[in-house]
Amino acid sequence: MTVDTAVVTTDLDRLAERVERAATLVQELRARQGQLETRIAQLEAVKAELAGRLEDNQTKLQGNDPTALVADVAALRKEQREWQAERRDVAGRVESLLKKLERIEA
Repeated sequence: MTVDTAVVTTDLDRLAERVERAATLVQELRARQGQLETRIAQLEAVKAELAGRLEDNQTKLQGNDPTALVADVAALRKEQREWQAERRDVAGRVESLLKKLERIEA
């Protein structure tokens, strides 16, 4: 084997190693690309679901004035407090009547 043949063989060996490393890298990149495409598809499905939910909520709220809704909630809370006060008043009256009945029975 001459010096030129040895140099060519060494160069070919190095080239073969580089080609093998490049082929391995390409395979890894293709696998990663497949994973990324799967993840993108999943994210697009989630995005579509969220867009649908947003549209549903917008449809439900359409025509409802937020200020009016807040006012309605405040009115309902006031009414609830009034009912609770009336309930306490009635409970007090019933208790008073029960005490009077107990005294009459005694």
